[in-house]
Amino acid sequence: MASTHHHHGLEDLNDTQKRVHRILCSAQNPLSAYEVLDKMRAKGAVTPPTVYRSLDKLIEKGLAHRLESLNAYVACKHPHHEHDMAAFAICENCGLVKEFTDPHISERLSHWGDDHAFCTKKVTVEIRGLCETCSKQA
Repeated sequence: MASTHHHHGLEDLNDTQKRVHRILCSAQNPLSAYEVLDKMRAKGAVTPPTVYRSLDKLIEKGLAHRLESLNAYVACKHPHHEHDMAAFAICENCGLVKEFTDPHISERLSHWGDDHAFCTKKVTVEIRGLCETCSKQA
């Protein structure tokens, strides 16, 4: 469900970056850089710096996100505008990650920044808990 913005970003990627993006898109759960590296090595030699540079480029283009609390990466599944906040609900049981945006949270954080003379460059919200399926099993 990528927006046109995301498709333009794909055209500007080199082959390695496209491979990393495909790996993230096909993953069921967030992947660490070394898990991406392992999947890349199945089709030839690649070094950790190459994977990290590719991940950085994908993030820069809005095609991927780094989940700070997991030290892992996911493909962007939600079209964003340049200043939209990325938010993630992370299930601590099964590892499911759902990406969403919420204009109310984004607006509140923006107002907080304005009130405290804080120039916000990037906002990522991570909510940890149990997904619907896991909470029913608990």
